[in-house]
Amino acid sequence: MSRVLALALNTFREAIRNKVLYLLLLFGVGLIAFSIPFSQGALHEQLRVTRDLGLGGIELFGVLIAIFIGVNLVYKELDRKTVFALIPKPIRRWEFVLGKYVGMLVTLAVLVAIMAVTLFLVLWLGQSVFGGDNDNGTVLRAILLVFGEVAVITAVAVMFSSFSSPILSGALTLGIFAVGHFTPELRELIAKVESVPVRVLLRGGMRVFPDLHLFYVSGSMVGGQHVSVHGAYVDWSYVGMAGIYGALYCAAAIVLSMIIFSRRDFV
Repeated sequence: MSRVLALALNTFREAIRNKVLYLLLLFGVGLIAFSIPFSQGALHEQLRVTRDLGLGGIELFGVLIAIFIGVNLVYKELDRKTVFALIPKPIRRWEFVLGKYVGMLVTLAVLVAIMAVTLFLVLWLGQSVFGGDNDNGTVLRAILLVFGEVAVITAVAVMFSSFSSPILSGALTLGIFAVGHFTPELRELIAKVESVPVRVLLRGGMRVFPDLHLFYVSGSMVGGQHVSVHGAYVDWSYVGMAGIYGALYCAAAIVLSMIIFSRRDFV
C-alpha cells in the first residue's frame, strides 16, 4: 500500500505541474464566475440559472480534465521510458495502475473543490444581488454527484489508456461519456425494438456503459420522478446509492485496466 501511495503522490505532483491543466481550470472558474452576467436575461430566475451554469461548468471542465489526464496516464510513462525503470523494481503492475488512478482522483478532487468554492462564492454574491434562497446543502449534493461522474470517467480513461494511444483513448472515452448521458433515451429506443433477441442483446450491451445520467439529475426523470437542483431534489440516501454505483463501476474498470496492463508487452 505504501508503494501505491507513493505512486499516487508522484502522479499528483506531475499533474499539478501541467500548464494545460491550469488553463482548463481557469476556463472552468471563469465560466462559473461569469454565470451571474449570463443569467441576467432570466427574469426572476437568475439564481437558478447561475446555479445550473455553475454546476454545468464543474461537470464539463471536470470531465475534460479527467479525460486529458487519464488518456495520457500510461502513454506518457511509455513515451518517456520511465515505466521501464519502475516495473523492474518491487512494484507490481497492478500497483502502478492503482497508484496512478488514486493520484488522479486526488488531483481532480482538488480541482473540483476549487471550482466548488468559486460556485459557492458566486451564489452568495448572486443571492445578495438578486435575492432568493440558496440551499448550500443541495448544491453540495449536486457537486458530490458530479465528482462521482468525474471519477467514473477517469476510470474509463485509465482503462483505455492501458492499451491504446491518447487520441483513440480520448475518442473512446468521449463516446462512453456521450452514451452514458443518454441512457434513458437509448433505453426507450431499445424498448421499441420488435425483435426480442435483439432487444435483450441491446439491453445487455447497455449495462456495459456507465449510467452517467444518475450523477447529473437536474431537471431529469429518475425512477419515474422529476428531480432538480432547484426543486424536489434527491436526498443524501440517493447520493450514497449513486456513490456506491460509481465506486463499483470504477472498481470494475480499474481491475480490467490492471489485467490488461499486466499482460501488456512493452518491447
